[in-house]
Amino acid sequence: MRNKQENAEVGLKYSYQQYQELGGVINEEDYQSVLNCAQSAVTVDNKALIAQSELIAKKSGIMLHNSEDALDQRTVLYGILRTDTNPGEKYHHGQMSDQKLFAEALRMLGDADSLKKLIEAHPNILL
Repeated sequence: MRNKQENAEVGLKYSYQQYQELGGVINEEDYQSVLNCAQSAVTVDNKALIAQSELIAKKSGIMLHNSEDALDQRTVLYGILRTDTNPGEKYHHGQMSDQKLFAEALRMLGDADSLKKLIEAHPNILL
């Protein structure tokens, strides 16, 4: 289970270059914005988003560590990405599928093992 300190350290552990090397497609400004939002977040208010992240993870063989007090950082990042919409911007991450957004969250955290499992379970997310 992650706490506020671990969430705050997320932005320090990973770089935009590492994210891109894992195939990340979100621009650097949005990447930083999402990580900054995640630094202070330990939960997501939308239970449907939490359930969706858990379903994606379960189907992919990924174990999330969500609790009432603190959500897994992958769930937090997925929730931020899913709720951050900008319909006027072409290719904004708000236009991505749930699986693609979860993949972006994994890339942001440098979680290559979980990303591999997700891609194996959802091969069409690469299209």
